[in-house]
Amino acid sequence: MSIPKYNEIMPNILRYLDVHGEQKIRGLELPLAAEFGLTAEQIAQEYDSGKGAIFLDRISWALSYLTNSGLTERPRRGVYRNTEAAQAFLGKSPSEVQTYVKEQMALRAAEQKATKATKDVDDESDELMPASNQTPQEMLNTAYESIRQSTYDQIIDTVLSKTPSEFEGLVVKLMELMGYGGQVKNAGTVTQASNDGGIDGIIKEDVLGLGKIHIQAKRYARNNTVGREEVQKFVGALAVAQSNKGVFITTSSYSSGAIAYADGLNGTTNLVLINGEQLAKYIYDYSLGMQTKQHIEIKEMDSDFWDTMQNDG
Repeated sequence: MSIPKYNEIMPNILRYLDVHGEQKIRGLELPLAAEFGLTAEQIAQEYDSGKGAIFLDRISWALSYLTNSGLTERPRRGVYRNTEAAQAFLGKSPSEVQTYVKEQMALRAAEQKATKATKDVDDESDELMPASNQTPQEMLNTAYESIRQSTYDQIIDTVLSKTPSEFEGLVVKLMELMGYGGQVKNAGTVTQASNDGGIDGIIKEDVLGLGKIHIQAKRYARNNTVGREEVQKFVGALAVAQSNKGVFITTSSYSSGAIAYADGLNGTTNLVLINGEQLAKYIYDYSLGMQTKQHIEIKEMDSDFWDTMQNDG
């Protein structure tokens, strides 16, 4: 089973709290995971951005919405229990619970608007449940990935507008930024086009140049596919250069035959294939020709700090 959405978790939380009483979020994680038949890998699975575990985040938001709608309450920090109103929803479906929660949160937002006439409408958006079944964290991650993907497309479009020689220089710079060449000064060089022997760039791995990585860079249209034959020719060029380390980089993609051939070299030649999507990601991640447009800082409470304080009652 896939990891349940926050709205699918809400009825299970109400039933568990009804039977077991007050619980912390972490105390709910494993019992709820067992109810949904999740594996250890699914429980530990994090967002692609690395910003926390997906399942625990969805439990957290489910509890937040249940509390804001009056079905659960927090007797003390980090601890949740059912209210009397929860009794009417113990046998309800996720859609029934979600409908009630949405209604209650909409009423709450309307009441706040009426009592705070000077408050901007935008400031009340956090009181409403999202239209989709994504948590706010998931919506943020989705927007983040959408922006990244759009930027990847812009990167490839820009690369395709440059000359082949500029592309060769670009990939050499990228390899250096990624740490290949270490502390060697001017580790990367672009070979002369008239006499490259099928090698477009070279990265020295040590000061004496005893270890080298050879690069082939192909600036192809997106719909082009690099086939096995081209990859084989590059491996032949590596053999002539007496090198067993090669990186083939393209702005397009590779055929299944090319990928299978590279995978089947069995260590005789260490060959890495980088397609257009991976290339754009590396350029983005290593900030080659990129600048940071915006920082968004999201904070959460530090349990180690607050839990050292004595609770009232």
